[in-house]
Amino acid sequence: MAGLRKYLSLCAGLLYWLMIAPFRGKGWRMGLVFAQIVRIGVHAVPMAALTSLTIGVVLAMQSAAQLQKLGAVGFVPGLVSSSLVKELAPLVTAIIVIGRSGSGVTAELGTMRVSEEIDALEVMAIHPMSWLIVPRFLAMVVMMPLLTVFSIYVGLFGGWLIAHFALDMTMPFYVQRALEYVALRDVWIGLLKAVVFGVLVVTIACNTGLNVEGGAEGVGVSTTRSVVVSLLAVFLANAVLTAFFFF
Repeated sequence: MAGLRKYLSLCAGLLYWLMIAPFRGKGWRMGLVFAQIVRIGVHAVPMAALTSLTIGVVLAMQSAAQLQKLGAVGFVPGLVSSSLVKELAPLVTAIIVIGRSGSGVTAELGTMRVSEEIDALEVMAIHPMSWLIVPRFLAMVVMMPLLTVFSIYVGLFGGWLIAHFALDMTMPFYVQRALEYVALRDVWIGLLKAVVFGVLVVTIACNTGLNVEGGAEGVGVSTTRSVVVSLLAVFLANAVLTAFFFF
């Protein structure tokens, strides 16, 4: 319960610094936000691209293997697009960001905590929330949906590679069939999931990093805990959101 109270306290403080503090002359530096956008999002693009490409290829191959038995190969593009937009792209992107960026945020803040750098900021009258947490939060909320959209396109390209070279589908046919099975509502649901996942990942990572204890060993333990808790939170949130929009 103590950990939950600390997490809720961080979320409340974050809301204050995002919604109220700017109107009281306590804003944040946009330069720090852009720096975190590069570190959290841009540097994750190659890994997201490779993962999404392989997922698109595997989806197309596995679905084609089964649909060929029914003479329904034309449904492959729709299966790939609907799977990516509704579920796989937001979820896989979140997993990549957790492993790469979320763990990095926890380790960085944890190292600053055990080396007393955060205490030094407070001594200099610099609030850690505005200097450390808000830029990372904004960067994650901005980049998670963008990475998800990027993953969708790359995954669709991977599916097209199989559809074109193995199933002899033309590009116009593939695109048309892929779009037929995805509504605008599905896109918004996927982006909403990405935003929710981003909020969960960055708040859990920051909260765990700020509360590190036990020196260097504590940083490693907390980083592992952050990854595990973030994964569980994302999977649970994905199930809840999917059930909510399904029913």
